[in-house]
Amino acid sequence: MTTAQIFSDTRCTLGEGPLWHPERQQLFWFDILSMQLLTVVDGEQRHWQFDECVSAAGWVDHDTLILASASALWRFDIKSGEQEYLIALEADNPVTRSNDGRADPWGGFWIGTMGYNCEPGAGAIYRYYRGALRKLVPNVTISNAICFAPDRSCAYYTDTAKGRILRQPLNADDGWPEGKPQLFVDLSGQDFGPDGAVVDADGNLWNAQWGASRVACYTADGGFKTALPVPAKQASCPAFGGADLTTLFVTTAAEGDDAPEAGQTYLFKSDVAGQREHQVLL
Repeated sequence: MTTAQIFSDTRCTLGEGPLWHPERQQLFWFDILSMQLLTVVDGEQRHWQFDECVSAAGWVDHDTLILASASALWRFDIKSGEQEYLIALEADNPVTRSNDGRADPWGGFWIGTMGYNCEPGAGAIYRYYRGALRKLVPNVTISNAICFAPDRSCAYYTDTAKGRILRQPLNADDGWPEGKPQLFVDLSGQDFGPDGAVVDADGNLWNAQWGASRVACYTADGGFKTALPVPAKQASCPAFGGADLTTLFVTTAAEGDDAPEAGQTYLFKSDVAGQREHQVLL
């Protein structure tokens, strides 16, 4: 599992939000700054163009995604490309846009925001559940690493600017945060930042590390386990996929990086299985 292969050679300015749709057996991902949702069907890459930044998605059913944009959450029809408005997301704040997000085991959708220019404390982390959007974490500079333990015990998240991945205990019945977040991994002294993350079926957290050319794996108790070298310096987010969920996809960013490998989307073949992405209940 140490050699990266190119999945897509498209140089995304800011590749993010990879999502493996388990029913379609299809990867979706975003180029946030190009305002695009991308996918590959039968070996052919396709994309949808939007009029504002889009960054994260969850699957609702075979033909539907929930999609986060700079101003709202949307129901997105994969076949037609049509959007249906669900709820505003900091629509009255021109400073911020959506960033990292992922569905939780209860059918909710967590989504983070951040300033377009990483304005300190301008963003937040929210949960969309049963038609309502609730703010969970205020004063976030760069929201990232939203993912969930397979035993439903906790969520993980980070403010990349602070460099600390946190573990948030969750209520077993409905998935709402319970008690205070705890420190999971402290990377605040490093010269790179923790970016997007995903948890595998055994409870290990895989974190893309911006500026470090790698995805690092940490055990459920926060211990470092291994790291995979990513050809591009700015690794942004991992996702498990493939027929048996043993392919690890990794998005990267070309923003500020002229290297030809920057912004491409990579994959690693492994013997590690990920979790099936949770279905969002609308």
